Amino acid sequence: MFKIVKRQEMAEGTVILNEIQAPLIARKAKPGQFVILKANEAGERVPLTMAETNPDKGTITIIYMVVGKSTALFRDLKVGEGYQDIIGPLGKPTHIEKVGKVVCVGGGTGIAVLHPITRALKEAGNHVICILGSRKKDLLIMEEQMKAASSDLRICTDDGSYGRKGFVTEELKDTLEANKDIKMAVAIGPVPMMKFVSKLTKEYNVKTVVSLNPIMVDGTGMCGGCRVTIGGQTKFACVDGPEFDGHQVDYDELMKRLQAYCAEEKNCYNDYCTLRDAS
Repeated sequence: MFKIVKRQEMAEGTVILNEIQAPLIARKAKPGQFVILKANEAGERVPLTMAETNPDKGTITIIYMVVGKSTALFRDLKVGEGYQDIIGPLGKPTHIEKVGKVVCVGGGTGIAVLHPITRALKEAGNHVICILGSRKKDLLIMEEQMKAASSDLRICTDDGSYGRKGFVTEELKDTLEANKDIKMAVAIGPVPMMKFVSKLTKEYNVKTVVSLNPIMVDGTGMCGGCRVTIGGQTKFACVDGPEFDGHQVDYDELMKRLQAYCAEEKNCYNDYCTLRDAS
């Protein structure tokens, strides 16, 4: 069992942080890599990118949104309880080097994925401008951690309740106009956000890296469930990614594939909540 040593509810309780004992994974994991977790025999295998690793404590931190039965099982685990299975680290780590000035854009739970990458880029000597977005202030996560990990932090909210009112792409456009020396962008968040960030950075000829989260089953390249189209070629996010050239991703195909089991996911979640409440 992989024991939970810390649990925190974020974003009005819709997003959960778990710090988990997994010493072997914590020692080996690098920014950008992910793990696959299973709560118990009734749960599915869920891939999640690590928001933090602590080799000294032997822990990894995951942050996830409750959207279906399996993440509801995660939510119901308490401190002292644990996950039945965790495998990892999986996927290719982020390529980190000093390039000069970098802009990192995050939204939703993608901010958790962006955190170790942003920190590593700053530690490599880059000037890192970070732009975070959420629908409203109370849904923003990891602001203080991202402030420490970046050189310049900027916040956007859809409703204007905090920071700049509007989408991250509006702040990004102004940033690109004011900083012609930006060499690279990293965008992680909802697929539409990554799509429009990549579309914008392409206009400015700025190399862009995105982290994709397609449907995934085994995480080793055997099932083919996580296939994505990159530059007209089929790639597997679990072994070829999860990071890809943002200008080459077929985002429309990715969004269609992600929506394939939404109805079933909702029904399973509702059935689980009904049974749990009844007991």
